[in-house]
Amino acid sequence: MSAACRAPWWLPEGHTQTIIPARWIATPEVVYRRKRWDTPDGDFLDIDFVSDDVSADAPVLVLFHGLEGDSSSHYARVLMDGCRRHGWRGLVVHFRGCGGEDNRHARAYHSGDSAEIDWVLDRVAGTWPAAPRFAVGISLGGNALAKWCGEQGMAAATTVRACAAISAPFDLAAGGAALERGFNRIYTRMFLRTLIPKALHKVRRFPGLADAQRIRACRTIREFDDAFTAPVHGFRGVDDYWGRSSAKPWLRHVAVPLLALNAANDPFVPAISLPRPADVAPCVTIDQPAQGGHVGFYAVAPDPWHLRTRTFAFLQAYR
Repeated sequence: MSAACRAPWWLPEGHTQTIIPARWIATPEVVYRRKRWDTPDGDFLDIDFVSDDVSADAPVLVLFHGLEGDSSSHYARVLMDGCRRHGWRGLVVHFRGCGGEDNRHARAYHSGDSAEIDWVLDRVAGTWPAAPRFAVGISLGGNALAKWCGEQGMAAATTVRACAAISAPFDLAAGGAALERGFNRIYTRMFLRTLIPKALHKVRRFPGLADAQRIRACRTIREFDDAFTAPVHGFRGVDDYWGRSSAKPWLRHVAVPLLALNAANDPFVPAISLPRPADVAPCVTIDQPAQGGHVGFYAVAPDPWHLRTRTFAFLQAYR
């Protein structure tokens, strides 16, 4: 392992993490400034910025959100507040249809959309060439970012110095199955409450895009991805989509420092599906604390938002 790829360990010796309920923690308030970036295919992405008045060579953190997330999601505000505290430029990239306005084209976004990741990070590199650049992906966005890292190999180093994938379902089939079990079905209904109306609106705008009756009948993420996500984005079905989009097989090819942070008790990502040392390249730091849930990692000290502490400690080692 080269020195450039040797991942740091930032927790003090003997440190233990104490988990406390999320309702006891105030999520930071963040003021954003929005910009719209037109994509090469004639669509657009809405980007929310914090600390946009920093110098041109200040570090840049690009955040890719999770399923049906946006810049108001708790993790986005926590990490963008971290950018503000550290004097970094922060960007929350809204996937198509997640910025509050319908996008122009039929396609939406999906867990393996590494092409969109590539375009965004390439534009960031061209806009701030003198700045150290970093990327973080949360859940769905973490899988897409990790997949991009593996696909790019050594070429990723020209765009970013280090990345973090947090609570990413690196095995999409395992994650999809988990969402069909027990209490998780409540979260599934929550996701479908916005996914289904968006998909039906797309079908009305683009007749023949997908089967509206099948979409209305969806009760699981598997059914939704088979009825809408897969056909709209060129996959043969849900199994083809999940198989080709999972980042886990790509982790062996990563050549930039990548933090893979997953809690062992994440209800959406079964511990048995998490990557092991044999599954990843030397540049990948596997961090799998026993507690943390799905994008939680709340702690008493040193920072109630331990998610922020871990992420910035890792990334700052590569400034």
